[in-house]
Parts: sequence; C-alpha cells; structure tokens
Amino acid sequence: MKILILGVNGFIGHHLTKKILDATNWEVYGMDLSADRLKPMLDHKRFHFAEGDISVNREWIEFHVKKCDAVLPLVAIATPKLYIKDPLRVFELDFEENLKVVRYCVNHKKHLIFPSTSEIYGMCPDEEFDEDKSNLVVGPIRNQRWIYSVSKQLLDRVIWGYGQKAGLRFTTFRPFNWIGPGLDSLNAAKEGSSRVLTQFMWNILTGKPLHIVNGGAQRRCFTYISDGVDGLMAILSHKGDDHIGEIFNFGNPVSDISVRELAETLMRLYNAHPLRPKNLPAPRIEDVSEENYYGKDYQDMARRKPAIAKARRILGWQPKVGFEDAVSLTLDYYLKLYHESLSETELEDNAEL
Repeated sequence: MKILILGVNGFIGHHLTKKILDATNWEVYGMDLSADRLKPMLDHKRFHFAEGDISVNREWIEFHVKKCDAVLPLVAIATPKLYIKDPLRVFELDFEENLKVVRYCVNHKKHLIFPSTSEIYGMCPDEEFDEDKSNLVVGPIRNQRWIYSVSKQLLDRVIWGYGQKAGLRFTTFRPFNWIGPGLDSLNAAKEGSSRVLTQFMWNILTGKPLHIVNGGAQRRCFTYISDGVDGLMAILSHKGDDHIGEIFNFGNPVSDISVRELAETLMRLYNAHPLRPKNLPAPRIEDVSEENYYGKDYQDMARRKPAIAKARRILGWQPKVGFEDAVSLTLDYYLKLYHESLSETELEDNAEL
C-alpha cells in the first residue's frame, strides 16, 4: 500500500510515518515545509519526502494523490491563540487548501482519511460527545475562536456530501487532545502558538508561571500519541468497508482531567525528574482571565469527553496509555531536548547533583 501524508513533519504525521515504516511494508510519500522531526527516517527506502507547501505545490500533490491508495491531509493551524490572531489564515489553510485535496481524492477515487477535531463539538452539553448524535454548538460570530471549529465542521459536511453524492471513500477521525513527544516546538511555545502542555513546559523551563485561564476548571481527555496512531493504523489496515463513510472519536475518556490538574501533575512530575534544571525557580501557577490571555474574542468549553464505542466496535481500537504516563513520557522528551540544546557549560551548571 502507498500512503500520502501531507503535513508529514507535524506531530501526528511524523509519528504515523515511523509506525508505518516500523510495522508494515507500505510506502509513505510525504510533503511538509521542513523535515526536522523526520531526520531518522529520511534515508529509509520506503519513505519519499518532498519539501513543499500545499498551497503552492498542487501539481505534486495531485500526482501523488493519483499514485497512492490512501491520503491523509494533516496540514492545519490548530492553536487557539492563532484563531484569534489570524482567523482568515485559519480558514484559508484549514478549509480552502484542504478542500482542494478532498476534490483530488474524489476525482481519483482514493481513500481519504481526514482529520476533523474534538473542537467541532464546541459547547455541546452532552456528557460524552457521540460522533453521530451530539449537536455541534458554537458561540457568536464575534468570538473568532470558533473559526477553526466551524472550518473543520464545514469540511466534514462537504466530505460527507461527496461521499453521498460522488462516491468518495472517506473515513474521518476526531483527535481529543493528543499529547506526546514532538507535540510542538518550544520555540512555538515562546511565541504563544503551542498547545497547553508544551506551553506549560516552556513556562517551566524559562522560570515563568504556568498561566491558568479562568481557574483551569475546563476538562479535557488527554490521549497519548501512540494510542492515536494505533487508531489511524486500524483505519489503514481495516478489512472490509464498514469503516468507510464513518467518523471516529480517538480519545481517552478515562483521562478526563482539568487543566489545573494537568498543571499540578506536570509540576509534580517535573520536580521529581532527574533532568530537572536545578538553577531554575520552582514552577508555580498563576491565574489569568481568558481576555488577558487570549483577547476579548475568545470563548471556551467546559468539557470535551469522547464516546469511543464505535471505534471499539468497528476498528477494535482502545486507548492503552493512562494520563500520568502520557504526561511523564512527554515531559521526559522535552527535558532531554532541553538538555541537548544547552552548551557544555550550561549543562554542567544545570546537572542534577
């Protein structure tokens, strides 16, 4: 099988590529703006990387859609601060550019495996979000935070329409707060463009407080990347067609944790870690309002818990990694990365005695 992954150097893309190369005899064709996460794989005989931009290299993309069996367009802006800062760019990339890839899959009759988002459920009041029954509830137009959610929702509906009217073979998946090594670069966190766990990591490693928005009562189901990738592998290797035209939640409902609990767990694990830099101040929490942190056009949801019965029933998928292990493995990666970035003198100064 030949797999096309756009955004192959991203968080999901590089983990999925490694899994495919390690566990199968499939070939991976990938495009991204850079390849820093992919360095160990660039010389692999079954991995074919092209540096490029999906908004520019359209001929290359259509050629490889035609060439491959399954297509995963993983390119998207998925960080809340950018929803507020640059909502039009979010729409242009997340919807308009990805729509072109969807249409290539329609025209060339390829299996599209499309990344939706847990954000699509918005402020749904359900205790658990069901892929086929839960209402999708978002806030007023002025709250531009929802541009990502509704861009993804509209594309989900377009994909569904192509499935019904044009015979598009698609499977949609909705990640619920996947975390793990390579989630974001710490430089992205420096710019405020990372997701919550890497933002916390950057704050700790620069001696800044962990900013908790609105008390941190918001609950999320943090899911380790290996569990998410196992879900994608289950789609790619699934026999039969009962997964075609289906939407799957990939999240860990057992790891239903508040953002404050995430911060407290991270600080506890960090304080006990042998690679903890000894010259930095102890991590601390500082409460901030959402307006001061994100701006006036932000709006949050209280919970985001997936129903995963369909993924269990059709794909045989079940998350395996618990919350604390997921945070610990992610922390370990970033502390090692931090130490690798230090000069020899700095490393000696920061070494744990």
